[in-house]
Amino acid sequence: MDITSVNVRAFEKEGNRMKGIATIVLNNAIAIHDIRIIEGDNGLFIAMPSRKTATGEYRDIAHPINTDVRTAFQEAILKEYNKVISESASEE
Repeated sequence: MDITSVNVRAFEKEGNRMKGIATIVLNNAIAIHDIRIIEGDNGLFIAMPSRKTATGEYRDIAHPINTDVRTAFQEAILKEYNKVISESASEE
């Protein structure tokens, strides 16, 4: 599996822990949209797209099956997020 594209839309809202939304493309064949970039107590992390069930719980719509793939997703997305943030800061 190759991560062939990462697109991040970063935003800063005062008091909001969500810092952006990402789309990741795998093998130029499949896209996963609406991956949230969250500021946690221990730094940034990603949250996969989810939906609310009839019982009120949230369940991932798509997610990595193993730790290696989750790590690859998170590293690629956060690298792009940091790039977008630094480009935005240099434009100001």
